[in-house]
Parts: sequence; structure tokens; C-alpha cells
Amino acid sequence: MRTERPTRLAILVGSTRRGRFASTVASWVAARAGERGDVQVDMIDLVEAGLPDVLPDDDWELPEEVLSLGPWLDTADAFLVITPEYNHSFPAPLKTAIDWFHAEWAAKPVAFVSYGGIGGGLRAVEQLRQVFAELHATTIRDVVSFHDYPDRFGPDGVPLDPRAGKALAAQLDQLSWWSDALRTHRDRVPYATGS
Repeated sequence: MRTERPTRLAILVGSTRRGRFASTVASWVAARAGERGDVQVDMIDLVEAGLPDVLPDDDWELPEEVLSLGPWLDTADAFLVITPEYNHSFPAPLKTAIDWFHAEWAAKPVAFVSYGGIGGGLRAVEQLRQVFAELHATTIRDVVSFHDYPDRFGPDGVPLDPRAGKALAAQLDQLSWWSDALRTHRDRVPYATGS
């Protein structure tokens, strides 16, 4: 899918757990997205972002880590969240990262690549849909998920099932379409969140 200008895609690596598998998934996603002519990839790793766990009240100044990450999110046209499923939900650092920002998410599409046990991280994704809806983001219906994920990737970090690449390509097509549509309209009419 071609648009007038490439979609600036921010891939958000949602796990900060030591020994995490998220890096493998994110590397594969970034490599596939980077092969496309309609996507410019920015990788945002929450380990490197170092966002504080404690959110301020309205009178506090924003921490430097938040001020540094904000422009990356603000200039993104679309987001792709890599999330594991921990205890039937998504990781706490991912929620903290989402909560630090508001307008940066609004009227932009969000896609998900999840992994986990037998559920493939889909329960985490369903909860994330509710969170992003509150922030006026548009979530992409199709999810790329990996159940029993350690068995789904080869030693080269590539999924063993070729259908995974096809599913990701279709998801990126949808993300690019939504990104172009929403960006075009945001350029014409500023989005009002009503809050």
C-alpha cells in the first residue's frame, strides 16, 4: 500500500522484564516493516526510555525522560505495540508509559503484536484496546499473536510459520491505511478530544 508520504511508525516494546522475549519479536517486526516503502520505523524500547513509575499531579514538572519521549510519540503517525501477557494482562511498565501521555495518542491508529502461553497474549490486547479507546486512539482489529511463543520462532529470530509474515504484512497494510486517513484529516481539522 502506497501513501503520499511514508507512515512514521513507532514500535513500542512493552516489556521491561529481564530476559524478555519482546526483543526477538520487536526485531522481527521492525525488520519486516523496514522492508516496506510506505513505512518509516522508530523503535521505542521502554527499557531505554526509563520512564518513572510514579505519575505526578498537575503541579509537578514533567521528568526529563517524559520530555524526551514525548516528541517521538507526538510525531508518530501510527503505533505498533509489542506486548506479552502477564497474569491475563499487559505489563505494568506499558501502562505507565501510556499514562504519561495523552494528546500524543489521539486520532492515531494502534496495532498489536502479542505473545504468551496458550492465549497468545490476546487477553492483554483486549485490555489495551480499552485503554487506547479512552485516549481517543483507533485500534486495528487484526492482531498478530504467538501462543506458546518459544516454540514459534527459529534460532534466527524469525517465526517458523510463514503465515506469521503474511499476517504482519496485512496488519501493516491496515495500519498504513488508517494512518493515512487519520493523518489527512488531522491535517485538515485539528482533533478535539473534548477533555
